[in-house]
Amino acid sequence: MPEDDLVADRPTSWPVSATRYLHRGDWVISLREDVVGRPRQPQDRFVRWTVEHPGAVVVLAVDDDERVFCLRQYRHPGRHEFVELPAGLRDEDGEDPLLTAQRELREEAELAAVDWRLLLSTYPSAGLTEEVHEIYLARELTHADRGDFELHAEEAEMETFWLPLEELLDAVLDGRVRQGPLAQAVLAYDVLKRRGKLG
Repeated sequence: MPEDDLVADRPTSWPVSATRYLHRGDWVISLREDVVGRPRQPQDRFVRWTVEHPGAVVVLAVDDDERVFCLRQYRHPGRHEFVELPAGLRDEDGEDPLLTAQRELREEAELAAVDWRLLLSTYPSAGLTEEVHEIYLARELTHADRGDFELHAEEAEMETFWLPLEELLDAVLDGRVRQGPLAQAVLAYDVLKRRGKLG
């Protein structure tokens, strides 16, 4: 095996002998049950459930003063109001994730950015869902009207605020802020900045 393959995820798919849906609703996610076999031992079968999810984008918007645009939003499954970043589902078929990120930043933060960079592409829970998070850095920010987009449900109650990046990083490292994509974005930004790779 080439050495560079040791540190890279490898796409593959084990044989599936049966599939059924345990839940399919009008909202974004479905719950699928697959009977999976091991590649070299196909008779060794086991059941795995997968949450089907279109994926999401997350935006770390950093201004010229190294402040981050944050939201505080209620998430019912976690029973917390989480400090988060602007984010949204990739629920427009075939839409480039960067365009989704730009739209979400405008709708949730009323911001536009000139400088965009993909920081990370991550699976938040690969043993449970096929969801992928595309996490972007947005800089050179300006005000942008959200147009006719209306906030609803939890979004209608969210708070917005700016926080110095160092303070947000401390909150992540202290465990006061635990929302996964935010932590990943802030840590990646800090590492890239320290390595001189942000330009």
